[in-house]
Amino acid sequence: MSMSMGGRGGGGGMGSWRRDTSVVDHRLAPGTTRRILAYARPYRFLIAWFLAFVVVGALLVVATPLLLQRIIDDGVGNGDKPLVVFLASMIAVVAVGEAAINLLQRWFSSRIGEGLIFDLRTDVFTHVQRQSIAFFTRSQTGSLVTRLNSDVIGAQQAFTSTLSGVVSNIISVVVVLATMFTLSWQITLLALAIVPLLLLPARRVGRRLAGLARRGMELNAELGNRMTERFNVAGALLVKIFGDPQRESAEFADRAGKVRDIGVRTAMSSRVFFASMGAMASLATAMVYGVGGVLTIEGTVTIGVLVAFAGLLGRLYGPVTALTNVQVDVMTALVSFERVFEVLDLEPMVVDPSDPAALPAGPLSVEYDDVRFRYPAASAVTIASLDSARVVDGPDDEEVLHGISLRVEPGQVLALVGPSGSGKTTLASLAVRLYEPTGGTIRIGGVDLRDARETAVHGAVGMVTQDAHMFHDTVRANLDYAAPLGAEISDEAIWAALTAAHVADVVRRLPQGLDTVVGDRGHRLSGGEKQRVAIARLLLRAPRVVVLDEATAHLDSESEAAVQRALDEAMSGRTSIVIAHRLSTVRRADVIAVISGGTVREQGTHADLLARGGLYAELYRTQFAVDPASATTP
Repeated sequence: MSMSMGGRGGGGGMGSWRRDTSVVDHRLAPGTTRRILAYARPYRFLIAWFLAFVVVGALLVVATPLLLQRIIDDGVGNGDKPLVVFLASMIAVVAVGEAAINLLQRWFSSRIGEGLIFDLRTDVFTHVQRQSIAFFTRSQTGSLVTRLNSDVIGAQQAFTSTLSGVVSNIISVVVVLATMFTLSWQITLLALAIVPLLLLPARRVGRRLAGLARRGMELNAELGNRMTERFNVAGALLVKIFGDPQRESAEFADRAGKVRDIGVRTAMSSRVFFASMGAMASLATAMVYGVGGVLTIEGTVTIGVLVAFAGLLGRLYGPVTALTNVQVDVMTALVSFERVFEVLDLEPMVVDPSDPAALPAGPLSVEYDDVRFRYPAASAVTIASLDSARVVDGPDDEEVLHGISLRVEPGQVLALVGPSGSGKTTLASLAVRLYEPTGGTIRIGGVDLRDARETAVHGAVGMVTQDAHMFHDTVRANLDYAAPLGAEISDEAIWAALTAAHVADVVRRLPQGLDTVVGDRGHRLSGGEKQRVAIARLLLRAPRVVVLDEATAHLDSESEAAVQRALDEAMSGRTSIVIAHRLSTVRRADVIAVISGGTVREQGTHADLLARGGLYAELYRTQFAVDPASATTP
């Protein structure tokens, strides 16, 4: 008869030994436990039933060995065939009962665990969606996704595998030891003497496995990040143009080789662990049979007791070994919760007022009143573990806008021109409320943007950037994204918007028309086609204020002309703020503001600014190589 190290209650397995043991030194943030219990409160009845079945299952660990003892001593020893049959039947009933309890535990565990995963993921996703654009510019996407996946799953294990393992193992150890002492205190003390020999390899190999697992995760993350960078469209294009296939393969093989090597070392360390445990278990079995056999011959214990001990030992050493690492299991789950709470505790920079003001109906004016702005420090918008630089810097005192005052009346066009880095895009972003000004006021229709609901602002103000993003989905889905909350967009409205954006013919020629998948970031469309689809999306939202940030930049002349016609449709009858390096797109603006160094250097019409011979005239002359004094407005 061999002795298994598993048995009921031996939860944890090798997974717990592969965790980072340094987590036990981590100090949790105040209030973490209270917040964890708040997430568990909706599942308290399920958790109670779950623990009840865990306790019953733990109590059953001694049933089969005790029944075996009765069969041998009372049944076989006395020649009582009916008793042997009855007790054998009871062993079968216990086995069926254990299987049923396992299924019930699994059902309750799944309900609790998946429910917690759902709650945490939806809370984190919803909260992240409320963050300002500054959060996304400073946070590493992979780290953020990890919070929604690995950390959330690690957190829910606090109420499933960790909780059940701790309760089951403790009850199993207590019940098994009590039963063993009742049967024979001499053999029990001998069995306990083996425990240090079991824990010594477990602790030493456990620490080694934790280090290997941590390094393995780092290497796998590096390998995954490299594949992600090379497999997206932009990365694949860069590799095709500049990359060396042999070098790429060699570098990938080098990284994959490191993953392979760490996997081999981990596998061998695991095998050493299991071999050590098996050797100690075999030693324990030999000692129990040796000493127990002598005691049986002397009449101190019965043969049934000896057989029962052999079965009970397998149900003792597994839980004892698992409990030595329980602190790591518990702290790992708690730290996962804490990492999730870090994201949930990050306050959005742009928040809705408690008593929001409504934007007026009809065309809207846009006014910048002594607006000042500095980009927030990373510490204000993200946390260190999500920062792409892995470092949260201090406050940034550099102000990029210095008292900007501008006004565009309803239905008019305001053009922002100036050198790169002068603050034009920042001004446009403030109008869409992607950021809050650090000084002064921005009013839409006379309403301070800070007094309006964010969804109301985004419903009234639409924006097209120089690199219009498309989701990896169909043309229809990308256009439906513009639908107001709860509304549906008909095919007739979609085609009308595509026609107005001068891109309907392009979509009709696609293989599946509106149901054609545009690819990652819309790469199946040309730059001009993608811009026009983005303008169609803007037209479907029907904003009253349009912000165009370099919408015709990086396009060839033909595409620029097509996009410009689409932009004319988008701007018709709407208040517009246009940013462009190409002054030909802004000559007909009602107001042109020349931005330089975060200030308004000049302001007026195209003809007025040319006549002044200032910075605008210099920009115009540089771009078109003509004499500004002789230039006329088309």
